[in-house]
Amino acid sequence: MYEENVVLCAASAYNEKYYLNEDFESLPERVKDELKIMCVLYTQDVGGILTLEFDEEGTLHFRTQAASDDFFYDEIGSALKIRELQRTKEELLTSLETYYRVFFMEDGE
Repeated sequence: MYEENVVLCAASAYNEKYYLNEDFESLPERVKDELKIMCVLYTQDVGGILTLEFDEEGTLHFRTQAASDDFFYDEIGSALKIRELQRTKEELLTSLETYYRVFFMEDGE
């Protein structure tokens, strides 16, 4: 169905915005709220931009980036925070991968 990675959601410390891909509007409100809180708190703590995206196999990845002149971005803190989120939100992240594979991938691969 998709040829490249699919963005689930993103948050930016630079323009203080949160984005949820409209293809995922059918997610339960509780899940959408949890994603928003998780992403916004990450950018408030670490800075930069956080994007959650699915690869072609349906695996959810955390992608981060920061402006080259952003001296407040904490690269080490970013890696630590992502590992913490992957550990504490494991059930949510696994459920999202299953949801994506069932509803978005051809033949539920």
